[in-house]
Amino acid sequence: MAEPAEFIGKTVDVKGWVRSRRGNKYVQFVALNDGSSVKSLQIVFDLTKFTDDDLRLVTTGASLHVQGTLVESQGKGQTVEIQATELQVYGTADPDTYPLQKKGHSLEFLREKAHLRPRTNYFSSVLRIRHALAYAVHKFFNDKGFCYFHTPLITASDCEGAGAQFQVTTLPLGDLPLGKDGSVDYSKDFFGKMASLTVSGQLEGELGATALGCIYTFGPTFRAENSNTPRHLSEFWMIEPEMAFYEIADNMDLAEEFIKYCISYALEHCKDDIEFLAEYFDKELPERLKFVVENEFVRLPYTEGVRILEDSGRKFEFPVYWGVDLASEHERFLVEEHFKKPVILTDYPKEIKAFYMKLNDDGKTVRAMDVLFPKIGEIIGGSQREDDFGKLKGRMEELGLEGMDWYLDTRRFGSVPHSGFGLGFERLVLFVTGMQNIRDVIPFPRYPKNCEY
Repeated sequence: MAEPAEFIGKTVDVKGWVRSRRGNKYVQFVALNDGSSVKSLQIVFDLTKFTDDDLRLVTTGASLHVQGTLVESQGKGQTVEIQATELQVYGTADPDTYPLQKKGHSLEFLREKAHLRPRTNYFSSVLRIRHALAYAVHKFFNDKGFCYFHTPLITASDCEGAGAQFQVTTLPLGDLPLGKDGSVDYSKDFFGKMASLTVSGQLEGELGATALGCIYTFGPTFRAENSNTPRHLSEFWMIEPEMAFYEIADNMDLAEEFIKYCISYALEHCKDDIEFLAEYFDKELPERLKFVVENEFVRLPYTEGVRILEDSGRKFEFPVYWGVDLASEHERFLVEEHFKKPVILTDYPKEIKAFYMKLNDDGKTVRAMDVLFPKIGEIIGGSQREDDFGKLKGRMEELGLEGMDWYLDTRRFGSVPHSGFGLGFERLVLFVTGMQNIRDVIPFPRYPKNCEY
């Protein structure tokens, strides 16, 4: 991209939206922004050349086409500005009804205006960072030789086993066909069986890995949990690599390399946006991002982590004991106070982890791994997958899982050690932007009792 200095003294042509307008009876200053940067371009209208009527429609939110001469700016806040010679107003914005006037708006208010909030500096910065991180995800895996594998959004399986799925059906809800036992007869449905929106592409991703070697998925997932916390969405994007011939240590190495790459990419390519969000939301943001990139992640067995928490003398809101699923406050203590480094917690009790995780020799723990970050707690969850047909089949029978012979086939035919992990994309964007609520890092959030636009 050319530097502005190259165009000093030349006629330039710009288009964008008005962020603000100020001035006096001699000159008017308009901040114009085209969405490419958090920084606006100052347009100077000399009122000896433009009348009040010419500028009547130039209000906050209006879209303009301006021609003029690029000059060095004499004022503070910008290095260059445009001395306007021609003006065309594409679209107006009534100042009495336009919701995003130049004043402070709460994030809660802007959430109610999700169709307009990308026009604010806050959310345009978040969305540019989101784009950069999405590109970094694809670049990282492509450069490592991974295959981008598309898994289905509509599925008949429940990867997490929690049952919190959105059902997909064409059956008439007011007159459901019932079987002899009174239950819904899904043989009359579109797919001939119960179908749902996916909660994860992992199980299908494993099928890809056992054919292509190393794959990754990156797509929307859906969970029908009635959860109204700042960390949960009903529709969100997941990144899920699966790698044949990877043991748990390989899995941890990849997860650390991957997340450091993404954060480093954002630090390099989104400097202005990160600095803007740090100034207005979280002054510690740049240092926290560098903290993750510059530190080696601690590898810590769950059992040792529980012992550290029990011996800490800290009174946690939720009790700590061997066998409990650690809460965010426990995870953050290990990262922020005890080790002062990101932590990868491993070897969890099998009872609190999914059926597909590989059983350790002790018979009590599985080769799970959770990557823990400052301020957020768990950001990545993964494991080495159980590759032994008998052990996996036994665990599935123990939990009453049926109709998954297709999944067992990967262990029947040419089974290999393999591993993978999942990263909720919005969790990553939340961390990199320093925002406090996950609803503020996705363009149109979906959560209980909210499905607007």
